[in-house]
Amino acid sequence: MPSDGPEPIRSDGAVEIPAEGSVPDDSAPQLTTQSRRIARVLLDSPLPQLDRLFDYALPDELGDVPPGVRVRVPLRTAGRVIDGYVIEVDTEDDADRPLSEVDGIVSEVPVLPDRLYRLARRAADRAAGSASDVLRLVIPKRQVRVEKAWKADSPAVVPTDDALAGAVRLIASYDGLDEVLESGGRAAVEAIPVHHDGAPGWAALLASAAARMLADGRSSILVVPDHRDLDQLLAVLATAVPAEAVARYDSRQTNPDRYRSFLRSLEDAPSVVVGNRSAVYAPVRAGLVALWDDGDPLLGEPLAPYINARDAALLRQEQEDSALLFVGHTRTTDVERLVAHGWLQDIRAARRVLPRVVLSTPQEMDAPTAQRMPSSAFLSARNAAAEGPVLVQVSRPGFAPSLVCAECRAPARCAHCGGPLGAKHRGAVPVCAWCGRGARAWTCPACSSTKLRLASSGSERTADELGKAFPGIRVIVADSAHPVEHVADKPSLVVATRGAEPLADGGYRAVVLLDGPRMLQAPDLRIGEACLRWWSNAAALAAPGAPIHLVGVDGSIARALATWNQSGYARAELAERAPLHMPPATRVALVEGTTAAVARALASLQELALPADAVLGPVPIESDDHPPRVRALVRFEYGSGAKVATTLRASVVAEAVSARRGKGKSTRSALSVRLDILDPEL
Repeated sequence: MPSDGPEPIRSDGAVEIPAEGSVPDDSAPQLTTQSRRIARVLLDSPLPQLDRLFDYALPDELGDVPPGVRVRVPLRTAGRVIDGYVIEVDTEDDADRPLSEVDGIVSEVPVLPDRLYRLARRAADRAAGSASDVLRLVIPKRQVRVEKAWKADSPAVVPTDDALAGAVRLIASYDGLDEVLESGGRAAVEAIPVHHDGAPGWAALLASAAARMLADGRSSILVVPDHRDLDQLLAVLATAVPAEAVARYDSRQTNPDRYRSFLRSLEDAPSVVVGNRSAVYAPVRAGLVALWDDGDPLLGEPLAPYINARDAALLRQEQEDSALLFVGHTRTTDVERLVAHGWLQDIRAARRVLPRVVLSTPQEMDAPTAQRMPSSAFLSARNAAAEGPVLVQVSRPGFAPSLVCAECRAPARCAHCGGPLGAKHRGAVPVCAWCGRGARAWTCPACSSTKLRLASSGSERTADELGKAFPGIRVIVADSAHPVEHVADKPSLVVATRGAEPLADGGYRAVVLLDGPRMLQAPDLRIGEACLRWWSNAAALAAPGAPIHLVGVDGSIARALATWNQSGYARAELAERAPLHMPPATRVALVEGTTAAVARALASLQELALPADAVLGPVPIESDDHPPRVRALVRFEYGSGAKVATTLRASVVAEAVSARRGKGKSTRSALSVRLDILDPEL
């Protein structure tokens, strides 16, 4: 809809396209002096057409306004105001240019330092998104009491001599790691799968690197996927660095605690920021950014602009010349691509400690599928359980996640919604996993049978079966419904789903990895990488020399685990994807929206001279949306990334402006773009 006032002026001098609800107010009083102060403000708005800097006049009564502070600025003559951040403060001679005035200062704390703004801007541009969406992930809501009590004068802290000596020794056990930390290099580090004083080896390595940085007066950012990893890392950091040096970024924190940690990371005194994916944007002057287990999907941001923490860390390292470490038991194809190009250094321990992996024999591979745990793994687990804890990894939680017809083996489906039926315990009424309805009188639509059969075993059913096979041994279930963080060094069987395995004192006496063939059947481009990561992380929990049985899996992925050559598997995967133009050999963008909007976006890409097979689709999306929506995939080389992102972003802005000028208003955008999707739906 046309605006009811003059067109606002962008900071670059261009005329902004007016749109309803997005035009700064031009009716505010204007300064009449020959020169005046102006503030270039980034608006905190989800509207893509407002993702740029706007000029506002600074009234004299506001006094000094430093860059980075939160302000309130007008949007339209109706008197609406919106939050924003002052990016620059300048003076101009053209006092007659119509400008709105800054309405007020929200807080005098510069919560957006220049380094954070530049990182957010680069990350958003790479992902065809908005900088304000990135900043919303890292800058917490203001807490007035915390802010008033805060004083930006924390003294510099250093690790104790004993802690620093231990950190130096551990770092020295990795060839070339000290040099990377000293020179601000980039490396992919293979974590030693052993424990250090009861802590995981990877956590000890990250804590040692942070202590090394802190001793040199430099800050560190340590990023981990979930709260379990965070708790383990914090426990090790408590023995490596002073508590006042740690700034915790955690979604489980209260709002005051989160804001307090954010303010600590704004200080000049060096600190150790530790947290989940949003911690990668912490506003410290980082000397080190380290990511643990970058293949974990939890490091991918589910909110727009959907930036993976790995990509944000790479952008940050380029901007700040900080040291960058990707630490893991496995190697993702994304990191392996960077190693192959010489962008990352490959660092391994001087003395590699390899787990003892036992593969299924050819006879066991040919055994009936009903034999879920072969005799060799069963005997190994029984002998080990007499001495200490034994880990059994399964693919899914619950008792029987899925049921099939006992006669024709067809999947049992809910008669109401078509969802899969499962059982919560032995003899329980089947329940739909989608709608929750019970199915007491179920009948197979294929053969009319009324009998059901368990198709798969979850953690609870496996525990029930093993409890009968191991009389007198305590059985512990560890999954999303039964979280367990730690088990004692006593005889026990721990049945855990992937990623939920608790730590064991001294390590597990044996590890049995079940359901491997079922895990590998998932329709996921990266399922091989994911399985190798799940199995490697579980194997790293074993005691030195303890057997690790991988049941029912052979081929290259089994050999990679047995030889502990995960990087070789990643190289082979990368080589297979390159001819097919699959990520990460190439970048992929998902373009979704109405048929007309997607067609216009794809047409705009034709000027970039992409390959003829770059676009896949568009194909219809099954939904009740009106007008109907479609989606398309765009594959492009890394060198074309900036042009593709800019072009697609321009299409998103154009569609948003057009929609707001129209008479009707839709609750869903006509066009959305997502870059660097990891598992394209081909």
